[in-house]
Amino acid sequence: MKIEKVSVDGYKNLDSVDISPSPDVNLILGKNAQGKTNLIESIWLMTGCRSFRGTRDKDFIGFEREKAVIDLLYTDSVRTQEISFTAMKGTKEKKITLNGVPVPLLSRLFGNLLCVCFTPEDLFISKGSPDKRRSFIDLSASQIKRSFVWALNKYENLLAQRNSLIKDIYNGLSDRSMLEIWDTQLAQTGAYISVVRDTYIRSLGRYATKLYYELAGERERFEISYRSSIYKDLEGRTDHSGELKDIYYSRLSENINDDIRAGFTTAGIHRDDLEMTINGLPVREFGSQGQQRSAAIVLKTAQAQMLSEDTGEKPVMLFDDVLSELDPERQAFVLENSHGMQVFITACDKSAVEKDNSVNVINISGGKIV
Repeated sequence: MKIEKVSVDGYKNLDSVDISPSPDVNLILGKNAQGKTNLIESIWLMTGCRSFRGTRDKDFIGFEREKAVIDLLYTDSVRTQEISFTAMKGTKEKKITLNGVPVPLLSRLFGNLLCVCFTPEDLFISKGSPDKRRSFIDLSASQIKRSFVWALNKYENLLAQRNSLIKDIYNGLSDRSMLEIWDTQLAQTGAYISVVRDTYIRSLGRYATKLYYELAGERERFEISYRSSIYKDLEGRTDHSGELKDIYYSRLSENINDDIRAGFTTAGIHRDDLEMTINGLPVREFGSQGQQRSAAIVLKTAQAQMLSEDTGEKPVMLFDDVLSELDPERQAFVLENSHGMQVFITACDKSAVEKDNSVNVINISGGKIV
């Protein structure tokens, strides 16, 4: 999968940006606050994902601009496709098209343009909060299994309804018998999500363990596992509509009193985590800074390799100010394992890829290509 052309105007500080990137490595070069990350972010949005910076829709449009426009042309293994996006000031509505066909929501683009995005925050995924690791699992698994997005959205809505009802029960406004209708649905959806997550992590782990071995050598063994707040072991389980659903439902029923006291649902897939270990010890507690960075690198690299194997499409790699944070050995590892993929790297100077003379350099200043 290769991006052939990107045109951006009015997205944050970007002004009439028009590039035809190299199919190999592209270095977006410029000082801080010149628009490097904005350009990477605009590409990422065209995958149908939320901003990795948490940018709200109303902040897409630059200061004193009336609209933000993004046009992106890319080629996959079958054909060339075009995505167009326009956000207008003063309205929440957006004009989005895929190959000229209107798309109602940005999220409906998901699964077309495949990218893997790596930011400085990702370098410490092992030390961060569990919700960051859950988001990593869910996004990665969704890129391979598109229907998974629907299950995640459904669960989020069901959980919000159940938590609202729990508060009403605590305040004497509703009866606890009303929970059954939500618990039945939550159990069925939660069991399915648990199975998909566990299956994905087991597969990803095989890639990650091998990659870490290459990066750190035989002295360290890296492993990842899915930690469920409902199930003790999910290996080989696929019966999410059978016994696994019943186990989930029973756990919700057992926790009703605790949930009412707490004011929210205390157990479920929204409380699960991804555990990473090196030589059997949790990276979160015992990993050095170098080990944490290595863990993040192999996770992202494994995500890209697994995505490529499962879809038959090599994703576009987006590195936002990451390589400059790494030592030469880890820089080389990342680039070597991105071979054959189109790569975009943002940096303040060329040292991020100093050993690669074939890099296409894109200079940006004040939101413009210079």
